[in-house]
Amino acid sequence: MALKVIESHSPQETFAIGEQIGKEARPGQVYTLIGDLGVGKTVFTQGVASGLGITEPVNSPTFTIVQIYDEGRMPFYHFDVYRIGDVEEMEEIGYEDCFYGEGICLIEWANLIEEILPEHYIQITIEKDLEKGFDYRKITVEDR
Repeated sequence: MALKVIESHSPQETFAIGEQIGKEARPGQVYTLIGDLGVGKTVFTQGVASGLGITEPVNSPTFTIVQIYDEGRMPFYHFDVYRIGDVEEMEEIGYEDCFYGEGICLIEWANLIEEILPEHYIQITIEKDLEKGFDYRKITVEDR
């Protein structure tokens, strides 16, 4: 289980970290994104999209569950499962086509659907530490 800890001191740095991950992403990878409200998940995700070559606006799909972006170098499936009441809802939207497709998945609040995550995924956890500053974030990247 490889572990990498990255420190960010601004939204721009958080975006750049996400962008680097997007540039290095390979088809079929699944990323889970864990973090409290307001921790920078959307900024990070916008960076990932930029790294994939996506130029359209990227926002959290809180009410639609999944947003699909096709304009980059591979499809980008952005999930926000915060409002999922039951894992069966994921089956209704065809999650398997995304998880095991030709693009990459990024799943916010993935801890709510752990039982359907693939055997291997990359967990990204973003945490604040106000003692280190308002914009400080600790970003942990972990192969699982």
